[in-house]
Amino acid sequence: MKKIAEINQIPPGRSKLVMVNDKPVALFNINGKIFAWDNRCPHRGASLSDGNISDSVIQCKYHLWQFDVKKACSIVNPSIKINVYEIEIKNGDIFIIL
Repeated sequence: MKKIAEINQIPPGRSKLVMVNDKPVALFNINGKIFAWDNRCPHRGASLSDGNISDSVIQCKYHLWQFDVKKACSIVNPSIKINVYEIEIKNGDIFIIL
């Protein structure tokens, strides 16, 4: 496990980009639950942490592809998946499980 952020750095409805072993990881706070995804949109590699965030959808801001927050896949084509990272939160610190 490696500490990557603190929970108070990501307000609800916001995101934070962190680097883990030279890989960009997007952290999203959706209604108090933290999600950790590969930051690269599978369409053209744009940053997902810069996208639009709602209670159920992360939308890439470049080509407007939408991804289901809970399923980590494209809404229009569920076979297009986002890489998800397992995390653990302890005493307000976010750890990624490597």
